[in-house]
Amino acid sequence: MLDVCLLGTGGMMPLPRRRLTSLLTRYNGSSLLIDCGEGTQVAVKERGWTFKPIDTICFTHYHADHISGLPGLLLTMGNADRREPLTMIGPKGLERVVNALRVICPELPFPIRFLEITEPEMKVELNGYQITAFRVQHNVICYGYTIEIPRKGKFDVERAKAQQIPVRYWNPLQKGETVETPDGILTPDMVLGPDRKGIKVTYCTDTRPVERIAEHAADSDLFICEGMYGEPEKADKAKEYRHMTFMEAAQLGKKAQPKAMWLTHFSPSLVHPEQYLADAQKIFPKIEAGKDGKTVELKFEEQEGENNE
Repeated sequence: MLDVCLLGTGGMMPLPRRRLTSLLTRYNGSSLLIDCGEGTQVAVKERGWTFKPIDTICFTHYHADHISGLPGLLLTMGNADRREPLTMIGPKGLERVVNALRVICPELPFPIRFLEITEPEMKVELNGYQITAFRVQHNVICYGYTIEIPRKGKFDVERAKAQQIPVRYWNPLQKGETVETPDGILTPDMVLGPDRKGIKVTYCTDTRPVERIAEHAADSDLFICEGMYGEPEKADKAKEYRHMTFMEAAQLGKKAQPKAMWLTHFSPSLVHPEQYLADAQKIFPKIEAGKDGKTVELKFEEQEGENNE
């Protein structure tokens, strides 16, 4: 199961009831944060979640509304006596930008590991997550992210017995591990069926509607996408500043066909985004307006003859 929470849905500046951009996911004791706008800490506390399990922070780009909450978050994590390493992922310049912000929080009791994205696409596996960063089209270098939780095939007890594999090796093989025994090497494919459908979440903000977004969001369980402007008359403004309208986001949803789609990163002028959903839903009916604190639990697809895990 993957928990997903939109901590903040605002773009450019925070509002009294709308914090700046941030997303938090939780899986198997590990938390992953995408962007860290102003108000992120308060949003986490309001949700009743904690900072300690956050071991990965991904940045789409380095505009202030996406990273201005980082120094305070690092201080809070340090004051909680965190010792475990923290991994940060972001476009080229990540270490320079973060170290500049750390002028106001220079001493931390934990190390930071930087993974800078220098290619149009980068894949990395961390803490059970498969993370794919993909370049989008903003007025600075910016990336979207797809987060996947893979799911191994079902363990076949009869195959294991037929091959006389001792029971003590079943558990590591079921976890996908290769086992070296006195009688030879045992591999997971000897006892596992084909990989089953995992969980997939795609997230992008601050971009024009380029084709690669729909390609990466294809068949996602949840597609979270920028909807900077709902008003039809602001289409030209969206093009000028490299953002998206609700209608453009809906077209991406129609191509990608996710199970669910949330809009985020609303303009400060867009006080009631739900008022502009109707036309977008004519294009892609599953599109919804995100809001601060909007949360979902994504479960593995139920397999025939078994319950969700």
